Amino acid sequence: MTLSKARDTADRAFAGGDPRGLAYENAFGGATSFLRRAYTKDLTGFDLAVTGVPFDQAVTHRPGTRFGPRAIREASSLQPFDPPYGWDGFDPLSEFAIADYGDMPFDYADVPGVPDLLQAHIAGILAQGCGTITLGGDHFITLPILRAYAEKYGPLSVVQFDAHSDLWPDDDMARIDHGTMMYKAVKLGVVDVTRSIQIGIRTECEDYLGMPYIDARTCHEKGSAWVADQIKARVGDHPAYVSFDIDALDPAFAPGTGTPVWGGLASWQAAAMLRDIAGINMVGGDVVEVSPPYDTTGATAIAGAHVAMELCCLALWNRRKK
Repeated sequence: MTLSKARDTADRAFAGGDPRGLAYENAFGGATSFLRRAYTKDLTGFDLAVTGVPFDQAVTHRPGTRFGPRAIREASSLQPFDPPYGWDGFDPLSEFAIADYGDMPFDYADVPGVPDLLQAHIAGILAQGCGTITLGGDHFITLPILRAYAEKYGPLSVVQFDAHSDLWPDDDMARIDHGTMMYKAVKLGVVDVTRSIQIGIRTECEDYLGMPYIDARTCHEKGSAWVADQIKARVGDHPAYVSFDIDALDPAFAPGTGTPVWGGLASWQAAAMLRDIAGINMVGGDVVEVSPPYDTTGATAIAGAHVAMELCCLALWNRRKK
């Protein structure tokens, strides 16, 4: 970065003008919008919207992911100085208009009202012609998001990076539980299990409901490139949603999460897998379960910010300039 660029740069979150371009603001100052993108509710002319859902009242163990969206945004301020590494020169920040849509507002005391509110929140963004990358929040939030996407695309391919299958049986569709969200998504018909896959699983599940999975040990033994090939073969060109639970990473790389499980993916493995599935028809995604109170180093939020950037790349890859 040149000194002149640093002096001439306004705070991009509020400056207006062309929303495209890298950012040269001090990483330690200014607004903490995601990747220094413009804060806006008007998505006219935008290609992708990042939104936060600071909800953590569906956890089975430790709360704290309500602070995830804010921490991920702050960590992302380190990233927009250069195009993302490993994407063959692709620069989504300069080629496309990405907005920070802010967090979904909700009444913390009206937990039963959150699912419908979140579904409407995402549907409102989709109606403006943008896909979404959502910053969680616990993993329950993926269920209402998938319902909104299924209204537009029909049953989706889901690529789920996770330590847990989230397929615990629960036929009370009004219950709000991050451990049963995929069970309900399958039962509600918003997920096409014949075109979906789970990656990094390392906890027991009695019935996968036809959902194929690659456990963490197999990922380690077969390698990231092999895993990416399995994902692409499974998903094909079907509209796909990528959900990344940060506990897919080993606690050594992401200790700040509510239900950590040893033996998980290394950050370099996850990065390689995400980059190697470029070309899938990804219509939306999320990164969830970042819980800053359990990580004094900030490493988990940094990992979450990098995952979110990779998801932006995946969502826009097929539309890039060639």
